[in-house]
Amino acid sequence: MVSQFIPRVVFPTLDSLPRSYFLGHHKSGLSKMKTLLSSIDLIVECRDYRVPLTSRNPLFEASLAGRERLIVYTKRDLGSNQKKTDLQREQIIRQWHAPSHVLFSDHKDRRDVRRVLQYPREYAANSMSLIGLRMMVVGMPNVGKSSLLNALRSQGVGKGKAAFTGAQPGVTRKIATGVKIIEGTDESEGVYLVDTPGVFMPYVPDAEAMLKLALCGSVKDTIISPTMLADYLLYRINLVSPDLYAEYHMPTNDIIPLLGAVAEKTGRLQKGGVPDIDASALWIIQRWRTGHFGRFVLDEVTGGALERKKHEESTMVPSFHQAKKADKEAKRARSKRQNMASG
Repeated sequence: MVSQFIPRVVFPTLDSLPRSYFLGHHKSGLSKMKTLLSSIDLIVECRDYRVPLTSRNPLFEASLAGRERLIVYTKRDLGSNQKKTDLQREQIIRQWHAPSHVLFSDHKDRRDVRRVLQYPREYAANSMSLIGLRMMVVGMPNVGKSSLLNALRSQGVGKGKAAFTGAQPGVTRKIATGVKIIEGTDESEGVYLVDTPGVFMPYVPDAEAMLKLALCGSVKDTIISPTMLADYLLYRINLVSPDLYAEYHMPTNDIIPLLGAVAEKTGRLQKGGVPDIDASALWIIQRWRTGHFGRFVLDEVTGGALERKKHEESTMVPSFHQAKKADKEAKRARSKRQNMASG
């Protein structure tokens, strides 16, 4: 019975877990963003609603300072479950960012998109600029920047997609030219939005934060073992409700039986009817990412949590060189363990 089930209260993370996904096009993209700042009026920073703290990249705080910022929390529909709790959470998040303006958005909801559009429309009207308003959208990989741009363009000027999107990070590799999202007037040329590549942080000191980012799709699914990621997802689901996977298995803290049951039910089987564990793990992860295995926030949203995050960033974020060194050491440790296991 569910009443007898006791979920894990702590997830045992491994020291060998990769702690970075900072790629070449992330670094070059960030450098290009800096060079464009002089021509940008407003920064639109996207963060994932499911990980409001973990999807905060301190590189943007340091590199893009000096420009007014609009913070848009994307994928609100995937982290929302109870209206009262959502409103309390969003009020705390607004307090975090004051005096910057904060919006919460589901890019498939036209009302949300219109609310996002209203801010640059009013900003442009108040700026009295003849050349219009130029905005730049930034954020971690796969937080929904390009999807937001396409939704703003569709609602703002009635035109189709201008940016490619995908389920995996890294679809946008280069900074594009400005895309018009609001038509001009006699006094102004309109509003243009510049899309940019997602930029990961050089090093993630907290292993669980890396798991959260991977679960939300900010790193490619090949970086962390799908079974480990599915195990972390199971841990989080159990804290919400084991009923979310009741059609596949009774409540459990063991990911392997659940993945075996999923494989049987969905036909993810290898020769001889052996369950394909990795394929089943990826299936569960993708289902959660689309809201079919619960819609919940992974971060603790409190004033104290923000202070701890800021302290962590100020004391633990190493240089690019240190991050590279730590990543090499982690890879060497994993390789050593694999050799010992095979020997």
